[in-house]
Amino acid sequence: MSQLDEALAELRLDMNNPKCQSKYYDLFINSIFFVPTFEGQQAAEQDGQPVDPDQVAPLVIESEGNDYLMLFDSRERLFAWAKSEASYVEVPGHILALTTPAPLHWALNVDTEFAKPFIPAEIAWLKEVVEQCNAEAAKQQA
Repeated sequence: MSQLDEALAELRLDMNNPKCQSKYYDLFINSIFFVPTFEGQQAAEQDGQPVDPDQVAPLVIESEGNDYLMLFDSRERLFAWAKSEASYVEVPGHILALTTPAPLHWALNVDTEFAKPFIPAEIAWLKEVVEQCNAEAAKQQA
C-alpha cells in the first residue's frame, strides 16, 4: 500500500475532513504517475498524422460518454491493468494538473481497490492550486 493509497483510504472515511483532503491532494500533485501511451505508429494512425518519434500520445479511454486519461502510481499497477508490459511516460501530478484540458477526466489506478476517478471540476481546482503555489514560489524567488 502506497502513501497515496493510505491517504485515499483516510479520505474515503471522512470526505469532509480538510486535513484528509489536503493530505491526499498534496501527495497527488507531488507524486509521479505512469501514463500509458500509444506506440509510435499506432499513435499516428489514431491522429491521422505523420509519425514523430519524439512525441507520445497518451492513452485516453471513453467510458459512459466521458474521456479518461489513465494514470497509475506504479509500473506494476499499469502492467497489471494492461495485462502485459506497456509503453508509458512518467509525469508528475502537478504537471498533469497544469496540462490536462477540459473536459478530460482522469482514471487513477483502475482495477485496484484504490481506483479513483477525477472529474474536470476537480482537475480544474487542482490546476488552480498548482498555479497559486507556483505564483507564491515565484514571489519568494524574486
